[in-house]
Amino acid sequence: MLKKIPDTLVIVFSILVIMALLTWIIPPGRFDRMASGDRTDLVVPGSYHATDAQPQGLWALMCAPFRGFAEAAHIIAFVLLAGGAFSVVMGTGAIDAGLARLIRMTASGRRARSLLLVLIMVLFSLCGFTFGMSEESLVFVLITIPLARNMGYDAIVGVAIPFVNSGVGGAAAAYNPFGVGVAMEIAGLPFPSGVGLRTLAWLMLTAISIAFIMVYARRVEKDPSKSLMAGLTSVVSGTFEAGHFTPARLVVVLLFLATLVIIPFGAARWDWGVMEIGAAFLALGFLSGAVARISPDAFVRLFSDGARGMIPAALVICISRSVLIMARDGQVIDTILFYLAGSLEGLPKSLSVQLMFFVQGIINFFVPSGSGQAAITMPLMAPLADLLGLTRQSAVMAFQLAAGFFDLVIPTSFVTMGVLSVSGVPYNRWLKWIWKLILLWVVFACAFLAVTAELETWW
Repeated sequence: MLKKIPDTLVIVFSILVIMALLTWIIPPGRFDRMASGDRTDLVVPGSYHATDAQPQGLWALMCAPFRGFAEAAHIIAFVLLAGGAFSVVMGTGAIDAGLARLIRMTASGRRARSLLLVLIMVLFSLCGFTFGMSEESLVFVLITIPLARNMGYDAIVGVAIPFVNSGVGGAAAAYNPFGVGVAMEIAGLPFPSGVGLRTLAWLMLTAISIAFIMVYARRVEKDPSKSLMAGLTSVVSGTFEAGHFTPARLVVVLLFLATLVIIPFGAARWDWGVMEIGAAFLALGFLSGAVARISPDAFVRLFSDGARGMIPAALVICISRSVLIMARDGQVIDTILFYLAGSLEGLPKSLSVQLMFFVQGIINFFVPSGSGQAAITMPLMAPLADLLGLTRQSAVMAFQLAAGFFDLVIPTSFVTMGVLSVSGVPYNRWLKWIWKLILLWVVFACAFLAVTAELETWW
């Protein structure tokens, strides 16, 4: 047992070093790419070929973080600017006052408190199901952690409320245009399609996740010593400085709720990405500051403090992205993909689709981006599904379930490591909490994929 838990940044940088070493061990190779529609990085099936060795040395290792920063600049900007904007919103005291009143309203009994928590988790899962909410969790934990702790729970519950539920919503998403939409386009399927089965999977997975979180939350509520965060202090404050709920604060809360409504609408209707969603948060910060009559100097101070608090998460995102760059430059991703995909041929349909799910899970470690993983795997997995007698819907479902589940736990995911960094939840304690839930999801995925593979007309 380690006496001291390594910092998140230490973990991701260690993975970067390991990836650099792997480029000296794994034979290099690549698939040819082709353009189709808006994408130029689609893999050409059957085009894999060996390439000259591209081992990544010490100089490449030192350059990788800078390149990671450049490639993830839009995410880092989102984290810093949205974090600053949220600091202004919190500085108005409106959220504290509103949540304090909400806590008082549910203080009459555990049932009311539990119902409130369940409703919030369903909303976050719906965000994942509709527009693929992911990076936004980096900001929402700043509110859900204080909410959870004031309800008698801990920071892990606070992280799980937006992060786990939006993730599991995305795992069964029917309307997410980023990961699932890209995968369906590449597979030659209409988007959206298979909505009925995906909705069924979403309902069941959301129920499993909420039940798991609530069981843990009630255990912590009854005995705080059973919390996996016992002995640790969350980076995010767990107390509300609740003042009077003034008309100005009511307006700020209404602006906040309006932002939560317009974000999924914008993502679904106007194809909003991280930049536009970040702009909505930034506008929320400016409007909240104006309504609360915060002076320019106080606004700058609050904004700077919020952005400064997000710097560790920004660094984690930067290094996590550089892991992908190292693997890509060393030309080992396609080699791994080639051998994993080849291992599926000649197997029964139910077993093939289950193994396809695990293969996608392994690839997710190296390519944690949903749309990126779809781009490099679906050109291979879609025709492979044809050869194995599977529907292409099964191949897409195997991809999205694996990407949705394992992205919540892999240390190469900048969202996962960023959320943990922001919340102060150590990675090893997060693993200790979530592994049983991951196991439940995997069992469900294997059963769901096997049944739907054998009953093709379901799709």
